[in-house]
Amino acid sequence: MTISNNLYIGISGLDAHGNAISVVGDNIANVSTVGFKASRAGFADVIGGMAGSSRLGAGVRMDGATTNFAQGTLQQTGSVLDLAVLGRGFLVVQGNHQGIDSTYYTRDGRFGMDNQGFVVNQEGLRLQGYTINTAGVQSTQLGSLDLGAMQSAPLATANVNMKLNLDSSAVSPGQFLTTDPAGTSNFATSTTVYDSLGNTHRVDLYFRTDGAGTWDWHALVDGAELNNGQPGANEIASGTLTFNTAGALDVETPAGSSVDFLGATAGQAINFDFGDAITTDLGTGLAGTTQFAGASVVNAITQDGFGAGTLVDVVVDENGTIDGMFSNGQRRQVARVALATFAADDQLERAGNQLFRETTASGQALVDSAATGERGSVSSGSIESSNVDLTNELVTLIAFQRAFQANVKTVQTADEMLNEVANLKR
Repeated sequence: MTISNNLYIGISGLDAHGNAISVVGDNIANVSTVGFKASRAGFADVIGGMAGSSRLGAGVRMDGATTNFAQGTLQQTGSVLDLAVLGRGFLVVQGNHQGIDSTYYTRDGRFGMDNQGFVVNQEGLRLQGYTINTAGVQSTQLGSLDLGAMQSAPLATANVNMKLNLDSSAVSPGQFLTTDPAGTSNFATSTTVYDSLGNTHRVDLYFRTDGAGTWDWHALVDGAELNNGQPGANEIASGTLTFNTAGALDVETPAGSSVDFLGATAGQAINFDFGDAITTDLGTGLAGTTQFAGASVVNAITQDGFGAGTLVDVVVDENGTIDGMFSNGQRRQVARVALATFAADDQLERAGNQLFRETTASGQALVDSAATGERGSVSSGSIESSNVDLTNELVTLIAFQRAFQANVKTVQTADEMLNEVANLKR
């Protein structure tokens, strides 16, 4: 090997360690970058010519940089759509990055909603996942999560449950008349019900005693709210309540109810239930409506219908399931976040902005719901910090700097040797 080769060997060391210092510098520069994964420089020797029967070394080269995908620490943010991945897996995003419209993978879980309602990252790339329909069935098709399109459809009232006390000393006012319900009843109250469109309707209930422990009740609505309704109050349901001598509800005998609200689905059946009647329900007769001495009073009224609702808030659990809270008071699962894993994570291609691209060497992305298979869980309200170990990087930087300085000495020594050779002619 000639003396001049020593120059090139030294230069290879300078070049390799200079690049390695760049890798360390990149790590240090990104010590505060959310979701950043540190890289580690690798070296490989270079074989030169022969010396006798042995191959001689011709220096070194930097053999690429390997990405370290170790878990970074979690930082609490309090923002629901900030998602940190615990364990293996990458969040999947789709969109245009640096002019390339593609699917990317990231551990940077800073997300929010854009003006169209899609869940997007800081760059506007859309988070990918699976929608869940109103029946609770999860889609098998991966797609962008459009929370702005989520609505809670109305539900027509089917059941009204009432708990009252009806005055045992009340005296019958005579026959009940829909033309004068207040004057021909002993007690009245009202409730709100919903039709199939989510419209609200006031239902007035009137109670009349016959003086012998039996009461009849009548449910009335405004005829203007019914298809083919008559002017004034129209009766939509009625029945009787019979109490025993202890004031407990013994028998309920409701008549059938079928309501045709204007513009809504015809034949809406509403069941009015007044408690756990002894004979009718095999109950105690005391958990619902009673007939005790004292003024008639309403203790509770509930109904199972609701109007249409828009999304007002979301909650994300560790399985990546997104629950939507709606303006009508309903809560249901609306979507589930997807995670991707790879056979060789360290072979992914860095694309900038904490994004990675799939390569042939990394293997195809294996995408499914979070917390399935070997995929990690999701921590809502958190972000994953950079996994750069600053102390280790600084020590590595010193080692590379010393190696760089040593290679400078190699170049200087080779230069001095060549200078001596040049001076042989003197």
